[in-house]
Order: sequence, then C-alpha cells, then structure tokens
Amino acid sequence: MSDDVIYSAGPEDFYYISVNIPCQEACPVNTNIPSYIRSLYEEKYNQSYETNRLVNIFPGVLGRICSRPCENKCRHGESELGKPVNICHIKRGAADFRGNEVVTKAPVFPSTGKKVAVIGSGPAGLAAAHDLSTIGISVTIYEALDRSGGMLAYGIPEFRLPRNILDKEIEAVLELGVALKTGVRIGSDITIENLMAQYDGVLVAVGCYSSIPLNVNGEALPGVHSGLKFMMDVCSGRMPKIGKKVLVIGAGFTAFDCARSALRLGAEDVTICLRRTEKDLTVTQDEILEAKREGIKFNSLLLSRGIIGKEKAEGIEFVRSRPGMLRPDGKRKISPIEGSNFIMSADSIIVAVGQRQESMDSPGEKDDHGILIADRKSFCASASGLYVAGDYLSGASTVIEAIASGRQAAERIARDLLKKKFREKTIRVQESTITDRKRIWDFIPRQEMPTLKPMRERFQTFNKEVETGHLPDAAKEESKRCYLCYYHFEIDISRCIYCRLCIDVAPRDCIKMVEEIETNKDGAITGLVETTDWEKVNGIVIDNSRCIRCGECMRVCPVDCISVSKVELLEELQEKERCNSHG
Repeated sequence: MSDDVIYSAGPEDFYYISVNIPCQEACPVNTNIPSYIRSLYEEKYNQSYETNRLVNIFPGVLGRICSRPCENKCRHGESELGKPVNICHIKRGAADFRGNEVVTKAPVFPSTGKKVAVIGSGPAGLAAAHDLSTIGISVTIYEALDRSGGMLAYGIPEFRLPRNILDKEIEAVLELGVALKTGVRIGSDITIENLMAQYDGVLVAVGCYSSIPLNVNGEALPGVHSGLKFMMDVCSGRMPKIGKKVLVIGAGFTAFDCARSALRLGAEDVTICLRRTEKDLTVTQDEILEAKREGIKFNSLLLSRGIIGKEKAEGIEFVRSRPGMLRPDGKRKISPIEGSNFIMSADSIIVAVGQRQESMDSPGEKDDHGILIADRKSFCASASGLYVAGDYLSGASTVIEAIASGRQAAERIARDLLKKKFREKTIRVQESTITDRKRIWDFIPRQEMPTLKPMRERFQTFNKEVETGHLPDAAKEESKRCYLCYYHFEIDISRCIYCRLCIDVAPRDCIKMVEEIETNKDGAITGLVETTDWEKVNGIVIDNSRCIRCGECMRVCPVDCISVSKVELLEELQEKERCNSHG
C-alpha cells in the first residue's frame, strides 16, 4: 500500500459515502457506479464490466432489466441539474462493447472442503453460488425447471432480455465450478432433509411462484390467466390464445410484460387496468414509454368487482376509486366510489397483481401457510444449517434486490462454515488530481436508449430485442454527464487566505463560509452552520453533497490550498495474499 492510499472501516466514512455518493448507496449491492462510468468514458470496457460483475454478477442482464434505484438518487437529477445519468444503460454499454474477453474462471481461494446445496437457480441462488464458489466452497444448484435462471428465464420476455445474454452470464458462474442439476423437484425427487445430510449447508432460494388471485367471482372462467403462468408459458414457447381484446390487471413489471407480450401474440387492443394512477407506478419510465409507443392503453383508479361471463370470460366489472393519503408503505390509500360500477369487455383477462411464496416440505419452523420462516438479517432458518434468501425470504422483489440477498446469505453461510469473514466492505481513500471533467458537460442532454424501428418489426417475432443499445460514442457522451461523486474536494483552512475566489467561481452554492460544523456521535459531518458575518467565519468549506466536481475552485485558488481525493466504497477479500484485487 502506497503512502497516498488509506483504508478505513470508520462509521464516519461510511456515512460520508451514503450522503455524497447517493447512487451507490441506493444500489442494493453497492455497485461502484462512478468507477465503472469513468472506466467506460476511458474506453476501458472490460474494466467497467468487471467493476460491475464483481458485485452485481450479471452486468449484461441488469443493464437491460434493472429497476434502477440508483437513477432515482442520481445527483444529476436534482431539480436544477436536469435528468439523472442513464446509469443502467452505461452498464449495458460496458457489456456490449467488451467483446468476448474472458471473465474469471477459477475460484479465488483453494478448496475449503465444505459443500453447500442451493435450491433455485434464480438471481439469488446464482449470486450466492458465485460468491461461495469463489472462496473455495463447493456448490451444487438444484433447479426444478428445465433451465437455469428462474424468473430471468421464465418471467421476463426475450424482447427485453435476450437469452444469449442471460446464458452467457450464467455460464460465467457455472465455470467457477458450480454444479447445476435441472429438473429436480424438492419434495418429489429429493427432500431438503436428504440435502442437509449430504451438505454442510442448504440455501433455499426458490423465489415466488404462486400468483396472488383477485379473489372475485368468475376468476376460474376460461380466458382468465394468471400473469406469472402467462409469462412462463410465453417464455417456454407455449403461446396462449388470447383473442383481440385483452385486459391486464396489475401495475408491476410482470403486468407490463404480459401486456406487451399480448400484442406480440396478436392482440389488437390491450389495456392495463390500475388500482391507482400512472404516477404511482414503480416500473421504470422507459417501460411505461415503450408500452405506450406500442399502443398499450392505461385506465386508472379501478377496483375489480367481478369477472363477467358464462362459458368463458367476457369482461370485468369495475368500480371507480378515489385516491387518498399515503400509507406507511408509501402506497396511496384508495376507496371505492359507490354507484360508479361499469363493465369493460375483453376476450382475455390477465391477472398480474403479484406473486408469493409456495408452501414447502422442509425442516424448520413454518408460518400458517406452510412458508419456511427465516430471520431476514441472518438468513437462518430454525433448523441448523438451513438458510433462506431472495424472494422466498422477502416476498416478491426486484432482480437487483434478489442478487443482494443471495450475496448476503452467502456471506453468512461462509462465516458459519469457516468461522471467519471472507469479504468486508471498506472505504479506500486515495490522493488524486483534478479531473478532466468540464463544466460544459453538465449541459449534455441525456442520451436516450435507441429502440427497434420501424415499430412493426417489434411484433414479427418474440426474440427481437426492443432496446438496441447505445453506440460507443453515445455511451461515452452519456458517461460525461456523471459528476464522479467519489471525488472529494477539501480546503486546507490553515492555508486558506479567505479571498473568496472559489466561492465566486463555483457554479453552485457548494462552497460556504461557515461558523460551525455539525457532527454526529461518530464524528461524521452532518451539517454546516453558514454565516455572512466575517467576525463569525471560522472557515470556508466545500459542501461535497452540493459539489459537481467541476474543479473550478482548484483552478482559481491562488495559494493552492484545495486538494482532491478519491473516496470509494469497496469489498475487500480478507485473505489478501490469495488474491490480486478487490472483489
């Protein structure tokens, strides 16, 4: 370690990251977003890809279907700064441009002699298998379906996630030595008790494969499809017959996938029926935009009262609803408007209002519905050596959340089996120089994702990817917009001559005369008490939560009292002598 690099586990430094690099803090796996964006800008595509893969496992997949919690927190999206950086699609760019360069194909550590069975090959199970295998734990995945991937393979249509991309990134996990056994059903082909007798640990990561019903009259009529079953049929090549007019009930990604798939099955009139409004949707804005471009309609503030029909479904009786105050879970309360009942006709109805866990025959404590109970912090079930992760633990979540859960469960399993930590988050602080980031880059418009044109080509087959990907120049242009928030600017107050040149040149109110610095119990800076009274000024301070890293302050400082360092949240492998890099 050189003199200009230090590592810290101090809570004050983790607090700094949470405030000043909000995109990374929002990412469930804490991807080092500024680093991989900078790598792409420098055209180091493989490096950008690897920065992602080491923590989120599937960059090419997530670059297409991630729910993008990072973009909601991007500082470029603050009110006076414009639209958030297109973080997700920059990740895809790294995957697209890197070519066929080989990823890590061997465990980082030698064999420990320990064996773990993972039940389920969805994102949580695969992420756990990846991390366990890299430290020398032998992993076997048991998958009930015919292919690996879980909901990635059976719940997301190919026009959003090409299967060659998915297969390539799953193969990178298997090449670490992970064994995969498909078509093996727990309970009928093998029991969890059998696995616990053969392995040192068993991780249940089977997801949520039970559709939540509407619980209204007529739901069992022919022509009514559950969203999950509908998508699994479509992704398996068993194309349902749906007619010309389709109503989809739901507001999540599955509902949107069902609606867009219905168009590709020949439907001419598809409407998504919402309990709330478009503003309450949690799917990405791109998903809403593409659905509308394809001709899907939205009807808001509807509550289902029953499905109409005799021999088959012919429509839905709705009642209008009224939005109310926000509930503690962030969703808006709704109440029916009595007497507003009406009927919408349909040839087919797709119910995509959510999924939940299925009961499981296993040791350990279960709830009233037969769902295996585990602690959400430790991932441990009541039976020793049995763990739970992913959607089966939390309920239906996003892909990136499932990956985070799988990785955290792997960490717990490894610590229990090996009696030590193998990965730990750390803050690396490294002296740096001013970046080449230019102020004019702040005004570069967001580079939107190109899509397949003309529109009719989208509906010719199921496997034509709608989002065609950025060209390298567009991805690089988008990467310029990133504020590189992992750079920390600081004024040496002992050398500052209070000339105010830095304040005058700053394009935002990010450099302030302060009377006092507020800190918490850990010593982290939580606030600044500003003043315009020179008799009360105790220093001029850079507020890095407002700084846009343009470097103008450093360029005008006459006494060179401003320094810059790179502050990064990383994962560190504990036995450094066995590896060559952070992971």
